[in-house]
Amino acid sequence: MADEQPGLGARRLAFAALEETLRVRRALDDVLAARAPVAALEPRDLGLARAIAVTALRRLGTIRAALAERLSQPVGDPRLEALLVAGAAQILFLDVPDHAAVATAVDLAREERRLARAAGLINAVLRRVARERDAVLAEAEADPLRDAPTWLAARWVATYGEASAAEIARAHRREAALDLTVKGDPQQWVDALEARLLPTGTLRVAARAPVPELPGYAEGAWWVQDAAAALPATLLGARPGMRIADLCAAPGGKTAQLAAAGADVLAVDRSAKRLERLSENLARLGLGAETRAVDALALPEDALFDAVLLDAPCSSTGTLRRHPDVAWTKDEGDVAKLAALQARLLDKAAAITKPGGVLVYCTCSLEPEEGEAQAAAFLARHQDFAREPIDPQEIGCASALLTADGDLRVLPHLGLAPEAPGLDGFYATRLRKR
Repeated sequence: MADEQPGLGARRLAFAALEETLRVRRALDDVLAARAPVAALEPRDLGLARAIAVTALRRLGTIRAALAERLSQPVGDPRLEALLVAGAAQILFLDVPDHAAVATAVDLAREERRLARAAGLINAVLRRVARERDAVLAEAEADPLRDAPTWLAARWVATYGEASAAEIARAHRREAALDLTVKGDPQQWVDALEARLLPTGTLRVAARAPVPELPGYAEGAWWVQDAAAALPATLLGARPGMRIADLCAAPGGKTAQLAAAGADVLAVDRSAKRLERLSENLARLGLGAETRAVDALALPEDALFDAVLLDAPCSSTGTLRRHPDVAWTKDEGDVAKLAALQARLLDKAAAITKPGGVLVYCTCSLEPEEGEAQAAAFLARHQDFAREPIDPQEIGCASALLTADGDLRVLPHLGLAPEAPGLDGFYATRLRKR
């Protein structure tokens, strides 16, 4: 399609990826990874496609409400809805000319017989959205929770209160910062990366260049890791000679932290493909760790570790700034299923922790069943473990990020410094074996 209008290929990929993500409830990154090679787009167009899809999912509640108010009846056809959503996302939230967003949406509809009949409707509705943009955005600003599914918004209100739930939702509307963990002294890279050094030692980078083009990438000086995600590994007190098991280790940020501290690390993950990427990252960083592609539940219990880090599979509701698709590909039933798995993994982690050793359990979830309640249930089952409260000074964070029991509870709208708001939602508890 060499003669098609500029940007149509990017919109075609965004539309297809958005439709598949919502229909199959598959992670957007996986959908794009499968479809991008077939689309054969230039990097700039790939970036536009991703921006459209991510923005559409981040503001899906707002967009759906705006479309519903401007349609005489429900859309019905998921493909038509996805095309309208992709077009409205560009008009409302991206620096894209309105006429380009409308025209490309109409052209994409005409490529399919079942959508071609709706070309006029698409044109009219998207033009109306463009004319009434200010009203749409004003209404959305007054109701931040509309961009979360109803079940998830209700959970946040019940757990954190209406005001905090609204702040969480507002934080999820904003694009996440680029945070880096440095292998050596982070102060040495502040100027080169034009970064802010956070109290925890994480570098927050203002530049928006592709990650591989940033200074220090090729030299293996740092790796990408949200500031909140970097905290749990520090709770182990890793040092040379310590034998540490990192369960569910991929993508490997925490493994790198432990290896950089000189610990002898076993990185376990059930996905051989993800472990391969972990090994590639460690090689770039000049770090080493033993890797084992196995379900952590199948680990033998005859070899004990000085420390165990369990970053358990979870609903990932704390990561919606980075992965807004999570809100729309998970449901409330997933929380209960994952909590049951977390309990089994915690029991396994306890079994391979030496007496006197430490176990850190963490999840990037905002749901108490996967955090505070999980820790309480574990301690009720395991009388040989006791909570070891976290001192905010040991990790460089404010006491506001800790629970009354001394566990870490990070909410997305909070920050490590007033001038650097925004973190992944995280929970972590440190447990010592008697």
